[in-house]
Amino acid sequence: MRYIRYACIALFAIALISVALANRAIVTLQVLPQEISNWFAVNPSVQLPLFIVILGSIIVGLLVGFVWEWIREHGHRAELARQARERRRLEREVIRLKEEKHEGKDEVLALLDEAG
Repeated sequence: MRYIRYACIALFAIALISVALANRAIVTLQVLPQEISNWFAVNPSVQLPLFIVILGSIIVGLLVGFVWEWIREHGHRAELARQARERRRLEREVIRLKEEKHEGKDEVLALLDEAG
């Protein structure tokens, strides 16, 4: 199974390297559209190789997706935490009730009571 994972990682790396080599041309990346940048008298632009723009877009998309999913699952995590707290409270209560039941009894009889 480990070798299959390594093979998939190697294929993915080869694909990324081939995309990077095929898209080495320099492109101008403008932060704002021309019409809006004229309003503010700024024209922020950067010249980058195309593969950096492509891979950067993929990374930003993944990060946005991870954050979106983390926010979406907040309700599930909160419910699981609430259930875990309730379970711990009930376990403590069961232990307390068992101790009250066997209070004043001989230890051996209490152990036999619990087992049977």
